[in-house]
Amino acid sequence: MTELTGLPHHIWDMKYRLKNAEGTPVDATLQDSWRRVAKALAQAEKPSARVFWEDGFYRALDGFRFLPAGRILAGAGTDRDVTLFNCFVMGTIPDDMGGIFQSLKEAALTLQQGGGIGYDFSTLRPKGALVRGVGADASGPISFMDVWDAMCRTIMSAGSRRGAMMATLRCDHPDIEAFITAKRDADRLRMFNLSVLVTDEFVNAVKADDPWPLTFGDKTYRTVPARALWDKIMTATYDYAEPGVIFIDRINQKNNLNYCETIAATNPCGEQPLPPYGACLLGSINLSRLINDPFGKNARLDDDALAALVPVAVRMMDNAIDVSKFPLEEQAQEAQAKRRIGLGVTGLADALIMCGARYGSPQSIALIERWMKALRDRAYRASAELAAEKGAFRLYDKQAIAKSDMVKSLDADLQALIAKNGLRNALLTSIAPTGTISLLADNTSSGVEPVFDLAYKRKVLQPDGSSREDDVEDFAVKLYRAQTRRKTTLPKSFVTAQDLSPQDHVAVQAAVQKYVDSSISKTINVPEEISFDDFKSVYMDAWDHGLKGCTTYRPNPVTGAVLSTTPAPAKPAPAATGFAESDVVYMTEPLDRPPALEGHTYKVRWPDSDHAMYITLNDIESDGRRRPFEIFINSKNMEHYAWTLALTRMISAVFRRGGDVSFVVEELKAVFDPRGGQWMNGEYVPSLLAAIGNVIEQHMVRIGFLKEGDAPLDLPEQKRAAVLLPPEGAAGRYRRCPKCSNPTLIRQEGCDTCANCGYSKCS
Repeated sequence: MTELTGLPHHIWDMKYRLKNAEGTPVDATLQDSWRRVAKALAQAEKPSARVFWEDGFYRALDGFRFLPAGRILAGAGTDRDVTLFNCFVMGTIPDDMGGIFQSLKEAALTLQQGGGIGYDFSTLRPKGALVRGVGADASGPISFMDVWDAMCRTIMSAGSRRGAMMATLRCDHPDIEAFITAKRDADRLRMFNLSVLVTDEFVNAVKADDPWPLTFGDKTYRTVPARALWDKIMTATYDYAEPGVIFIDRINQKNNLNYCETIAATNPCGEQPLPPYGACLLGSINLSRLINDPFGKNARLDDDALAALVPVAVRMMDNAIDVSKFPLEEQAQEAQAKRRIGLGVTGLADALIMCGARYGSPQSIALIERWMKALRDRAYRASAELAAEKGAFRLYDKQAIAKSDMVKSLDADLQALIAKNGLRNALLTSIAPTGTISLLADNTSSGVEPVFDLAYKRKVLQPDGSSREDDVEDFAVKLYRAQTRRKTTLPKSFVTAQDLSPQDHVAVQAAVQKYVDSSISKTINVPEEISFDDFKSVYMDAWDHGLKGCTTYRPNPVTGAVLSTTPAPAKPAPAATGFAESDVVYMTEPLDRPPALEGHTYKVRWPDSDHAMYITLNDIESDGRRRPFEIFINSKNMEHYAWTLALTRMISAVFRRGGDVSFVVEELKAVFDPRGGQWMNGEYVPSLLAAIGNVIEQHMVRIGFLKEGDAPLDLPEQKRAAVLLPPEGAAGRYRRCPKCSNPTLIRQEGCDTCANCGYSKCS
């Protein structure tokens, strides 16, 4: 039985443990969660086989050998109206107002159920183009991305996560330069990851320094030097870590389904290039749990265990397609017609460490290729055997699949089996971000990323006011010390992301990509001091090595810096054996309500309404300062009754949890009304909700909770909740988290992940 303590227990309890509407746990143990998921996925089997497969699925889950993605862990067997799919690309956006806002509605419904979405905005005419029907000029795709961004700020995804979105634009779109620089404005498009769709023709034009036409439809709007446009992409990425680059022609050429679909976008983290309304679910084989004799002379991957585990994982994920709900019928049809799954790995870096192989070294590349080939071959064999039992995917074309690059690279006997049976799943392999589920699995290294940090300490405040100090170590570090009892020295194979060159990252990603039919979510970390020319070469190396995309992260003052009381040394020492001290406090219980509270009532008259609104904010004294505790909104206008009641209950629940709740103001003020806002007191207010946000902000300033003009609450250091300081010498590795405001945000797998509060953009 797997026992959870410390951070893994906290992750499970907060994100994956089933609780009833009152918050009482239904899953008493982690094993209850495994059993719930196994039983739910077994419902896709014949009634006579369900108990057999439930037990098989449970054994795969127990011990963290197979890790389904968070949507499956949180949603399977709960009877909630959520999807088990992580990844969606939405339908093609029509270039007309009705179609645009229908697409916006579909996006909102998908985000609400917990899916991350991708969109290609290349179908929208450029800014300034004529809109013939109304005799006006188009506002361009970037302006409509602002609309999506505002919507995403408002929607809370299932499982209490903010939504995540990817926006793509073709490299030949006339608005590509505005797209590249859009996120230089720190307040713009914060809910989007951005990526440029780079074609083979554009790469060749860059290398040849040829002119590059920017076109839409049959019209060429401008011609620019291809190399200058490439440098503009590189400059933005060098300074702001965005946009990423997607080699879109390569993706379509190597797609098993290129005979029946065209891809123009990916999910938010990039591991799933998908067609319009495409959907895919994710899961990972935990390689760190499959190493025999770890750190010994005979350390190796247990091939027999992998061979037994992969078919079970493929079957579980295939079953998830049948038991999952979908936000849209189009997504259900697409998923069931092609039955895509994204089986990948996590714990790769830890597995290499256990085998004594330095990440990125020739020895590690040889191991990675052998392991990934074994996983791919077992997955394709399992899918062919499932096809014999349950039937091939609906759009299976024997001749077209046989000609696909991935199938042609399989051994002859496996090609023959596929030709005989077909495939149950059109695509099978993908490398997804696994940040949170890897933390659940005792802080195993994430996906195919290197280890980010080896160890640190954290203090957790208990409900009774006492504190507990937890050691948070990488899984391989913990295992090594348990076996050897060595506390101060680690072998040379224990390297972190900061010890590696960009070439090490590219080499590993290229080795993995050979055996992945979808794509890979991975961040190539580069040092802050890297020259611009060397930085650009990383992207061309990625192209030359056959990658389908590239994402880098260079720490700098714009993307974020470390909050540390100790200056970093000029040359960071290798992350090795010591622990970093930190104080982490979690507030697990809401504040109690006293019998009487002081407050203020504010009158707001919205020009569109015949009756004023009266907004009452009551306060409480906590930690020596006054803070908002609850809100009530009253009006004679019954048109707003339902949503104002829901809003007050939600905001009051947030207030009663304590901490920095000033984000409520930011979120409300960002809401726009598509019918138009109003002028109030000489200021344009984009919506009634924004007007309510202004009132809350003014009240927070009035009681001293906010300083005039401030956004986040500036608490004294000793009062600030959830502070986690990074290890010494870690300059540039951590940034401030937008959720908990602590310097605990890291960039990997194309995602921002907070090591403190669990916030993840696109996890």
